[in-house]
Amino acid sequence: MTVRSLAVAIALASASLTAFAQDILIRNATVHTAGAQGTLKNADVLVRNGVVQAVGSGLAAPGATVVEANGRPLTPAFFGGITEIGLEEVSGESSTVDASVTLQDQPMRPEFDVTLAYNPASVVIPVTRVEGIGFTLLAASTGGSFIAGQGGVMRLDGSADPVGPRALFVRLGSGGAELAGKSRAAQWMLLDQMVAEARGRVPADSPHALLTPAGRATLARYLAGNGRIVVQVNRAADIRQLLRWAQRENVRIAIAGGAEGWKLAPQLAQAKVPVFVDALADLPADFDQIGATLENAARLDAAGVSVSFSQAGDASHNARKIRQLAGNAVANGLPWEDGLAGLTRVPAETFGVGDRVGTIAPGKLADLVLWTADPLDVSSTAEQVWLGGRAMPMRSRQTELRDRYLQPAGPLPRAYSK
Repeated sequence: MTVRSLAVAIALASASLTAFAQDILIRNATVHTAGAQGTLKNADVLVRNGVVQAVGSGLAAPGATVVEANGRPLTPAFFGGITEIGLEEVSGESSTVDASVTLQDQPMRPEFDVTLAYNPASVVIPVTRVEGIGFTLLAASTGGSFIAGQGGVMRLDGSADPVGPRALFVRLGSGGAELAGKSRAAQWMLLDQMVAEARGRVPADSPHALLTPAGRATLARYLAGNGRIVVQVNRAADIRQLLRWAQRENVRIAIAGGAEGWKLAPQLAQAKVPVFVDALADLPADFDQIGATLENAARLDAAGVSVSFSQAGDASHNARKIRQLAGNAVANGLPWEDGLAGLTRVPAETFGVGDRVGTIAPGKLADLVLWTADPLDVSSTAEQVWLGGRAMPMRSRQTELRDRYLQPAGPLPRAYSK
């Protein structure tokens, strides 16, 4: 990346902070509310002061900016998955990556909160936003412990702070075992000890304590039901143990990955555990995913599980592919409306921000996207994104580079600019 392109990207990100919300009337759209009203044809959406005021037909709003949708789809802004957007600028450059902590003396640090390192001027944000994505769950990733730390929901409107409650991130299975004595059984042993410490059953000054006082207080909040514990896990046997643990400790969990979740679909539905699947996982990539199938989302959904999406690899820089995951799940049996819900309502409700985002309804933030065609078809594009009623610049570092290299030929090569 050149200094000039970085400066342009930062300027674009800053521009979204200075834009003012307008009164907007989006007229004659196919409005996919992702909520109780379902899909409305030839409908209007009225936005005032950054909030949806009305959804219906024949709405009038003197003085409002009118956007003629001409029947095109209008959806809530999409969920970008569980990512490190704003924490990871260049994945290969450690000085720009802030998503994990590695401490040798006391590695179990659930109090670690990655939202404190979030950079709202990250060049990754406009790249993601122009694809119709308006919010993401910022995640802590495992470093020195299978208890990764905390994250939260970030709206990609230039805001610096998370919305809603924090989430705690845990990794179980073969990946987490490498950080827990190289045994899945050791993960449960250590987790049970940490629970005992957080519940006060182990003295705070015990020489064998795993948690700091701050770590105990943090874990105690989640054990009391204040926030989700998001568990990265794939193997059915590990998911079974997780469900037993969650029931025993009475905690609220969500599963990320869940490649073999379909094998326990009835149990997941009964426990009301949402699953964030990688709908492109269809091969036994490792011994935790022998049962991976493209029908995972459809089978879970048919059993009554709330299904959303997240990517297993480079989720931050490839957040735009989240639509491909949803479309792929629909192509393999997931109902279209449930695919849309997995990109909007389900993640918003799961992480405690459903009162603000995730559906198009009066009183909700006007986080909206007007699409050229079916948003679950990768050949479609976002024509305009509004966040809080503000029209976001539909430009990014990538579009700036595209335009730079498409300049008419002149005395200098196209890559050069005056």
